[in-house]
Amino acid sequence: MNIIVNGAAGRMGQQVCRLVEAEGHTLAAAVDRSGGEGFVSSLAEYTGPADVVIDFSNHAGAQELVDYCVSRGLPLVAATTGYTPEEFAKLEAGAEKIAIFQSYNMSVGVALLARLVKQAAAIFGGCDVEIVEAHHNRKADAPSGTALMLADAVKSQRPDAEYVYGRSGQHKRQPNEIGIHSLRMGNVVGEHEVIFATDNQTITLKHQAHDRALFAEGALTAAGFLVGQPAGFYHMDDLLGP
Repeated sequence: MNIIVNGAAGRMGQQVCRLVEAEGHTLAAAVDRSGGEGFVSSLAEYTGPADVVIDFSNHAGAQELVDYCVSRGLPLVAATTGYTPEEFAKLEAGAEKIAIFQSYNMSVGVALLARLVKQAAAIFGGCDVEIVEAHHNRKADAPSGTALMLADAVKSQRPDAEYVYGRSGQHKRQPNEIGIHSLRMGNVVGEHEVIFATDNQTITLKHQAHDRALFAEGALTAAGFLVGQPAGFYHMDDLLGP
């Protein structure tokens, strides 16, 4: 595959660039606004051959990213977090014309966790659900996109659920709450824990990322899956299969 990596100078972008070449693919362009030796400063500057774009840049560039991929008919792996509803809508609109794969977490293990969370929510319908996520102290968005993805997995089985971000004050927990708590500390790569508790038992489902390379691996796997797919909005469930 000829792969364009957008956001190539960032921590994840660098991981993806290294893996692209290590796996025998071609790094068509390393795009990053910072410019510098070896980088293209904008997507528009690159008009050479490419099969797919992997994006680990910034959610604010959603429109430019989608416009570029649509104009060139290139599938897009959107691995950036922090999308606003308006920015996310731009991805959805783009998916009417090209294949777009979107996930807030490119780990296949997290995708499996989301499936297990959905199953647990269906079985333990009346339990209390709390989600705790931890990341490094430089992460800007909170809660993480992955925590919201896991909360959405619960809500798919409990439509009346309401998200509560953190908890303080003098009031008791409501039965339909999904508590979401964010920790920012040190150099934590990523930890997500979903707790299901009844009066008599507690079930905890947890995923820990030990190295950022796993997200690069997931993005490259998604790129291979996406090339050749018809226009549409794809997610980890599509990659995992039934």
